[in-house]
Amino acid sequence: MKKAFTMMELVFVIVIIGIISAMIAPNFQRNSVREAADQLISHIRYTQHLAMIDDQYNPSDPNWYEKRWQLLIGKSSSGTLNSGGYYAYTIFSDTSTSGNPDPGEIATNPLDNTKLLSGGFSNTLDWEDERATKALNIGSKYGITNVTTSGCAGAKRIAFDYLGRPIKGNISSDISPYRATSATISLLTSQCAITITDGTTSVTIAIEPETGYAHIL
Repeated sequence: MKKAFTMMELVFVIVIIGIISAMIAPNFQRNSVREAADQLISHIRYTQHLAMIDDQYNPSDPNWYEKRWQLLIGKSSSGTLNSGGYYAYTIFSDTSTSGNPDPGEIATNPLDNTKLLSGGFSNTLDWEDERATKALNIGSKYGITNVTTSGCAGAKRIAFDYLGRPIKGNISSDISPYRATSATISLLTSQCAITITDGTTSVTIAIEPETGYAHIL
């Protein structure tokens, strides 16, 4: 004689499935701000990696310290080359010591060597340029409407030395040059926090002093 499930057993199974579904469902809901934060963290770590394998120290160059690898976040809408008015970021080594990235200074996308690691920057690279990496335009890609920083030396940028340690200089605004004398450049001594938001949801990324470890708070 075949056995059948009792009504109580069926109800129990349905309840269990409901509980499991409730636990798993949030993981399938798209959180664009978290996606942007995860991507930004990976690129902060990549910037740190570039700084460690490409030491810019040159005793015969008095401006060598301005050439360290850095990640700069900003937005622009004026001029012929810009980020479309969206927040975007760029990874570069400032070999011209202008403080801003030139196309030849921007890192190549390791996943596609026809692309540059920039989502667009004023007077440098247009966000719609075929060389731009669209995902780095986090305003357009993920809906990020504002980026704020705390403890990052005053600007939306972070640079690393040859040991991967985060450093700071005399930075006064979002896109001001990474300017300082070698004597005033120093290691970060407190946590640098970068907060991104779409106006509803916010995520904060922390960069720890000394180690440069980047993570979500």
